[in-house]
Amino acid sequence: MKHLLLVCICTIALLDFCYSQSMNPGKIYIYETNEPIILDGDMTEAAWTKGQHARDFWQYFPTDSAFAKGHTEIYMTYDSENIYVAVKCFSNGNDYITPSLKRDYSFFGNDNISILFDTFNDQNNAFLFGFNPFGVRREALIANGGRQRGDFTASWDNRWFGEAKVHDGFWVGEFAIPFKTLRFKEGSTQWRFNAYRNDTQTNELSTWANIPQNQIIMDLSYMGEIIWDKPLQKSGTNISVIPYAIAGMTRDFEEEPNGSPNFTRNIGGDAKVAVTSGLNLDLTINPDFSQVEVDAQVTNLSRFELFFPERRQFFLENADLFGSFGLTRVNPFFSRRIGVAQDTATGQNIQNPILYGARLSGKLTDRFRVGLLNMQTAAELENGLPSFNYTVAAAQQQVFERSNIAFIGINKQAMTSEPNNGLYNDYNRVFGIEYRLASPASKWTGKTFYHQAVTPEVADDKFTHGFQLQYLVRRVRAEWAHLFVGNGFNAEVGFIPRKDFLLVSPELEVFFYPKSGIINRHSINIDFRNIYKVGADGDDLLPRFGLSDTQFEASWNFSFKDNSRGELGMEYNNIVLFNDFDPTLQQADSVFLERGTWHEYTSFSASYRSDSRKKFFYNIAPNVGQFFNGTRAGVRGSFGYRYQPYGSIALSYNYNYIKLAEPFVPTNLWLVGPRIDFTFNKKLFLTTFIQYNSQLDNLNINARLQWRYQPVSDIFLVYTDNYLIDQFSQFSVRNRAIVLKITYWLNV
Repeated sequence: MKHLLLVCICTIALLDFCYSQSMNPGKIYIYETNEPIILDGDMTEAAWTKGQHARDFWQYFPTDSAFAKGHTEIYMTYDSENIYVAVKCFSNGNDYITPSLKRDYSFFGNDNISILFDTFNDQNNAFLFGFNPFGVRREALIANGGRQRGDFTASWDNRWFGEAKVHDGFWVGEFAIPFKTLRFKEGSTQWRFNAYRNDTQTNELSTWANIPQNQIIMDLSYMGEIIWDKPLQKSGTNISVIPYAIAGMTRDFEEEPNGSPNFTRNIGGDAKVAVTSGLNLDLTINPDFSQVEVDAQVTNLSRFELFFPERRQFFLENADLFGSFGLTRVNPFFSRRIGVAQDTATGQNIQNPILYGARLSGKLTDRFRVGLLNMQTAAELENGLPSFNYTVAAAQQQVFERSNIAFIGINKQAMTSEPNNGLYNDYNRVFGIEYRLASPASKWTGKTFYHQAVTPEVADDKFTHGFQLQYLVRRVRAEWAHLFVGNGFNAEVGFIPRKDFLLVSPELEVFFYPKSGIINRHSINIDFRNIYKVGADGDDLLPRFGLSDTQFEASWNFSFKDNSRGELGMEYNNIVLFNDFDPTLQQADSVFLERGTWHEYTSFSASYRSDSRKKFFYNIAPNVGQFFNGTRAGVRGSFGYRYQPYGSIALSYNYNYIKLAEPFVPTNLWLVGPRIDFTFNKKLFLTTFIQYNSQLDNLNINARLQWRYQPVSDIFLVYTDNYLIDQFSQFSVRNRAIVLKITYWLNV
């Protein structure tokens, strides 16, 4: 394994050295102004005419080899407090589309433009700000070079200002972004910049820097430059305090059917301190996350835990610095583990209050990032659990053009003087090192890593090693990945759904670009995975490194010129079960697939997503085929209606009919989730989310009213209700809560 790790590091480093070169498609020259900028969407100030603006956008869709039909111009200026950006977006008419007036809209199915600032010129991290013609705003963080959709964090929120206005044949958006909102090196003379736009009337996606269609539109390797007329200075003291007050009522009908409501109230808050222009200190005392939008439930037919992304605001800025280690199947740090404990009686996850926390993160130099996080949780005395302290230290040194070497150390420490009752470990520690490859045009990307766990348990293989390398050009994407997760790799603050295995996975995708017809682009993808049981856990079901899983997937993906897309796929599995397993979670306790049984099955699937520009839009994905020792058929998808500009209503659904060999009883699994978004104006939003899940015998109702009465200052009213819906429950209520929360952003 040590020799394999050395070969992986040398391979990635050699490719990195060979392909280090810069891409620079254009420049914007920006000059300081003393003239007040009025954000009204009219661009009447003389400052907009100075300097050199951006124009000549390239098409990204339907092609990437021609200039955009919808002309776009970008102008910039600045003063001591803000950078100002004006966008002038020409179109064929004024029939613009927006699903609602709610902040943080989706890029697709919405006329809008996004601007991106890579303030440290590292080609890995960027701030994004966006506008649509109705003046609705969004902001986000982009990490890891923007090479995957998961690198986009729309939950990030911060202070900036602007307005948009529709004119005859074009619309204008004017941005004022405080330098205090951004992170940059004092004395900077150049930033990397790009912009991308969705023009629904011409059915065109366009970018200022030309980006190939087989790359994601937010890829940070394709950017131009902003050239400042003089070095940037730090914009004074940058301290923000965000206190909150909360009051609420909860009632658990399952614990105390005849009990009284439990009234709660609390205060706490966050603070953000800019230690330097690039280094930020986040503090929190008694944080509360009740206003965070609930996770969309899913039907889990697998043997392993599912991943849900972090949504809590405190953990988001520079989240990639801590959370980008490992691969999807093995992540040593998963921030959602903080604030969650396990009920020792039922084994279920329960909320564990966080007392306080601090996070120092950002740039020390242009090419060196650091992160230090410390969180303290409360004791769970009723479960016999002490309070825990979580400490995470991370560092990232950029090498060559876009690649980096990263280190992480994680410590979960029990804080108690009482003897250990055997329900928890006194400590859990993980240390890791990674090399992450990214060539300038994302032709070669990948990583190799080694993570070591230090735990009280006696176990073999307390480490994990992985290697991933992708080659991507216009016609072909090829990938090789292997992953070893040892039986003793116990990362309690990580996401490790499976251990004691070796995964080997080659993948190939071929792209086609027809010059005529209704299909705009299509591709054929083949993905092969072999998983071997290492056997260090003492289980003698298979010999050491015996083959336990063979998985093969083939698909044809296609997108049409009207902006709709589809997929046809086939999946083959041949697996052995290491534990008794009920895929439906609906059978009697004595009914399950037995440990040691082999299951070979093949299934087929299809999907289609309609043109999101239409008022009525939908997607549908049926599947049919074998499933373990029986059959499965189902359909999932959603459909929605846009009642512009006040909101939309959508219904997500997932139905599965599963018929396994006797004594299994045929099972119908339903997951239905209506969602209603209503926006009274650009400051007042109502979201109602209903989720009916037959697999969990639960109906959940979550309604959230948000009033943004000041920039980044909100009043939330959140109502949550859960009902038991099995056949014996008579639709009884399980628990209910209503919460009023007020936050205020104060600049000191």
